[in-house]
Amino acid sequence: MNKIFCIGDLFTREHDSVLFSKHRSIFKFKSIHNLRYRPENRPDIIIVDKNQSAEPSFKEFLREFSGVPKIVYSPDNVFRGFSRWLKHAPVYPVYAPSPRDLDFLIDKALRDKDILDQNALLKKQLSSLSQELGFFEEVSKTLTSTLELGEILTTIMKKSRKLIKAETWSLLLLDEETGELVFEKITGKKEDKKKIKKFRLKLGEGIAGWVAQEGIPVVVPDVSIDKRFCSKIDKETNYRTKSLMCVPIKSKGSTLGVLEIVNKITDEPFTKDDLALMMRLVDHAAIAIERASLYQKMAELSITDDLTKLFNTRYLNRTLEIEITRSKRHSSSLSLIFMDVDHFKTINDNYGHLVGSKLLVEMGQLLIKSLRTIDIVARYGGDEFVIVLPQTTPQAAIQIAERIRRAIEQNIFLKKDGYSLRLTASFGVASYPESAKSKEDLLRLADEAMYRVKYNNRNGVYAIV
Repeated sequence: MNKIFCIGDLFTREHDSVLFSKHRSIFKFKSIHNLRYRPENRPDIIIVDKNQSAEPSFKEFLREFSGVPKIVYSPDNVFRGFSRWLKHAPVYPVYAPSPRDLDFLIDKALRDKDILDQNALLKKQLSSLSQELGFFEEVSKTLTSTLELGEILTTIMKKSRKLIKAETWSLLLLDEETGELVFEKITGKKEDKKKIKKFRLKLGEGIAGWVAQEGIPVVVPDVSIDKRFCSKIDKETNYRTKSLMCVPIKSKGSTLGVLEIVNKITDEPFTKDDLALMMRLVDHAAIAIERASLYQKMAELSITDDLTKLFNTRYLNRTLEIEITRSKRHSSSLSLIFMDVDHFKTINDNYGHLVGSKLLVEMGQLLIKSLRTIDIVARYGGDEFVIVLPQTTPQAAIQIAERIRRAIEQNIFLKKDGYSLRLTASFGVASYPESAKSKEDLLRLADEAMYRVKYNNRNGVYAIV
């Protein structure tokens, strides 16, 4: 039912018959000074006497009902004084309307209000989506620029905490040996962090333990009425948990840990909308943990080429597996460039293998300088290099390969050593999922594309798309 405020002595009985029809709820006031109402009775539109602008509380009235459509009634045909109202749209000036005119104007004002409300809602949603997009962009940059788990998780949680307006959060990881949840990351006071770090939760213990065991996300508006809630940490830290969300962090069907978000700074309970947002954010956390875990395992192995200090084929293969999984998850392209130095054997034959080795080192440094921080360069063997380009379309990869080709062609190698050598290189490009359907496909197609250039005229770029 539409709520309408009528302020001032405005209309006849015939007008009243129109006002009280069509399921309208009418509230009459003598002046804006006498305006008293409950929040739930805030009006959809206001019909008000133009002369109310002379009231001392007029400015306050306009502020209070900003955005509410106002039908401003003039008792005479003099339109002086309407300008004060028109500054605060939407406003509909009217002089001595008939009941039928009034009915039409009320319907119009209500329709306009619906449009304005929808517009305001869309603006709010757009703002929210813009913030969320900004979050994903920044987290994606962090994910692709570092493999340090602590740095990645801190970035993710700082941003998500701000987005969800949470007081505090903690990340619990599953200890593979004991099967218990361990507090990996916590916000709060230093002394509280030390106390919390001592705790371990068994699967099924507390809400976090239940989520880890069942693999189901939950939102708990009021923990005091949830039997699963474990209060021992609150007692230890003198903190009061009111509302929380718990989301399992999964990878390849296995639970890696649990993300726990506690209390809103607005003192409101968490909602299903908050949980839906967290579910989208958690995917990034899962990637971070997976990548960092893989990095730690690979750190125990030799992952760099002894000569160029670029990544080797072992690291390349592991990286491609991760990036293809990511590409599938986010429906994005992954491109790969296979590169071979032209006539490298001639360099070795004419100047010796020591000069050839120095040239490869300098080539590796040139490649690193020519690429983004998220790109990965590996020495594939001999004078062959492979460049992995995450989140890169085939066309963009071709442009990157062409840019590197020109940089090599224009560069003077080993100038400081007194040789001043000129080189060129051949490039092959392939992309997942556009041309390749697997890691093996990606390497094979890029290699084939490179050899097409090699056996044709060299110093070029060929892409299989």
